[in-house]
Amino acid sequence: MVKTKKDKIKKVGMMDTTFFILVLILLTFGLIMLFSASYAYALYRFGDPFDYIKKQALFAVMGVVGMLLISMIDYHVLKKYVFWLFGFSFVLLIVVLFFPELNGAKRWIHLGPLGTFQPSELMKFAIIVLFAYLVSVNYKRMGTFIYGVLPFMFSIGIVAFMMLLQPHLSGTVLIGMIGLTMMFVGGTKYRYFMIAVILVVIGVVGIVMFKGIDYVAERLNGWIDPFSDMQDSTFQTVQSLIAIGSGGVMGLGLGQSRQKFLYLPEPQNDFIFSIVCEELGFIGALLIILLFVLLVYRGFVIASKSPDKFGMMLSVGLTVQVGLQAMLNIAVVSNTIPNTGISLPFFSYGGSSLMLLLCQMGIVLNISRQCSLEKV
Repeated sequence: MVKTKKDKIKKVGMMDTTFFILVLILLTFGLIMLFSASYAYALYRFGDPFDYIKKQALFAVMGVVGMLLISMIDYHVLKKYVFWLFGFSFVLLIVVLFFPELNGAKRWIHLGPLGTFQPSELMKFAIIVLFAYLVSVNYKRMGTFIYGVLPFMFSIGIVAFMMLLQPHLSGTVLIGMIGLTMMFVGGTKYRYFMIAVILVVIGVVGIVMFKGIDYVAERLNGWIDPFSDMQDSTFQTVQSLIAIGSGGVMGLGLGQSRQKFLYLPEPQNDFIFSIVCEELGFIGALLIILLFVLLVYRGFVIASKSPDKFGMMLSVGLTVQVGLQAMLNIAVVSNTIPNTGISLPFFSYGGSSLMLLLCQMGIVLNISRQCSLEKV
């Protein structure tokens, strides 16, 4: 009996179990390290060593449920709402400017007892969906400047401008890198791609210069010589390097970090990888990096088997986002690049961002289900 396309749509294929298991391993690893890194600071700040982990675990459970549910929903539905999603995310980038500053920036929308939400996290997802859509509908014309460059550069440009007002340089760089990767994979001609790269670089330089020469010089000096101002601007970087160096090859042991006892500022956030290195050493850090590499690789495998260009580009964009964000975070905590706030996926504290990330992984799992249906 011949199975029709309608029959296939009614069925739900098998998810990629390797990708799913990798997500769960990273999530579990992240929760363990978050508790280890945060309990001293949580006890000092809130009088409850379990404050951060309780909230994160709750969002993790909701995120896993959301991931499984979304893995059952046909990812093609995103095509219907792509412009609504981008528009809503853009409006949130405007709304966030009316909220009070936190750590010198207006990046968070305060949701009362629910905590805070960072619109840039949603915008990253919106850009990925938008670019996947643009590539899928213009694939045969991606070699032209009008279709293969202009709409992408316009989208990145207006988003970068709004994020400049917050300011959020690291988020802007990340979105730019994700966008360029999707353009390259989507078929933008090499010469046009290089023009896009130059435009993004000019934009980043412009954003940096907008902050002022003194700011740029301070960041560069702190990067080149982190011990030049270790009592002030480079304090966090220095404490991070001490934590990494203290771990050695095998680490001090899980829970045995010394830097998390109010030496390294807010170790549960952007610098959690430093605590990982201190407690688990080079071996543990290498294992986590390997897990991220495997996750990205498996995402590319799913993309290569996707039934259409939209699914392929979604899978590429969502997995590249995780890989790039992890790479940039590790580069920052090790002082490979100048210090700029960027979280480590699955590890850094942030309930709404973790939940959104897991839901995005659910989309990749749905694409893998669609791949299995194509074999029927």
